[in-house]
Order: sequence, then C-alpha cells, then structure tokens
Amino acid sequence: MSAVRPDKSKLYYPKMPSAWWLRRLSYFLFMMRELSSVFIALFLVIYLAQIHQLTKGPGAYVAFAQKFQSPGWIAFHVVVLAFALYHTYTWFASSAVVMPLKIGDRFIPQNAVVLLNIAAWVVVSTVIAALFMMFQG
Repeated sequence: MSAVRPDKSKLYYPKMPSAWWLRRLSYFLFMMRELSSVFIALFLVIYLAQIHQLTKGPGAYVAFAQKFQSPGWIAFHVVVLAFALYHTYTWFASSAVVMPLKIGDRFIPQNAVVLLNIAAWVVVSTVIAALFMMFQG
C-alpha cells in the first residue's frame, strides 16, 4: 500500500525577496532585536574567554585585556551595549503586553509597566555598581 502524497504542484510557495524585512519599520526593528542576540552571544563568549584568562594568572589576563583597548574592540563593545539596551527595552515592552498587571479591577497601562521595569533595572544596576565600587581595593 503506497502512502498518499499531496501533489506538490498545487502547494503555494510565495516568493519572498531576501530584503523583505526592510519593507516596514516594524519588520526591521524585529530583525534588529533578533540580530542583537548574536552580538550579545559573541560578547558572552569573549567574556568567558576573559574569565578563563584570569585563571592563568595576572600576566596572561593583562596581556589579554590590553587587546581590548584598540578602536575596533571599543566600537564592538559600544555596538553590543546599544544592542543590549535595545534588547532589554523590547523585552520590557513585550512583557507588559504578554503579562499585563492588574490592580483590583483595573489594568496598569503598558507604558507604566515598562517604566516600572526600567526603574527597577536602573535601581538594581546602581546597587550592583555601588557594591563593586565599595569592594574595589
């Protein structure tokens, strides 16, 4: 008994140009959010390599860290920072849509939820930075 296969000639496969995501701003912003993950992953690999250099001793770490003083590496880190900030903002914005906050019978406006998330992020980041500065020799 043979399996019934659909006739492939009747299936519709729309032709999509490779630059389809440039047609609308919302598509472009979505693709930039997805691209941000690649840059953040590259940064994390470099960060893990940096931690590994710490295990080899101060001399190896200093030699490794000096490479990051070149303009190319500084530009890379600026791009990663921009992507990380954009990714964080879009995460907060989407969380306000996916998980709306309700107090009593009223929903908190999405913009307020995003601002609350950003405020909490700034507070936590400030506390962590203060702790690092306190314990820095």
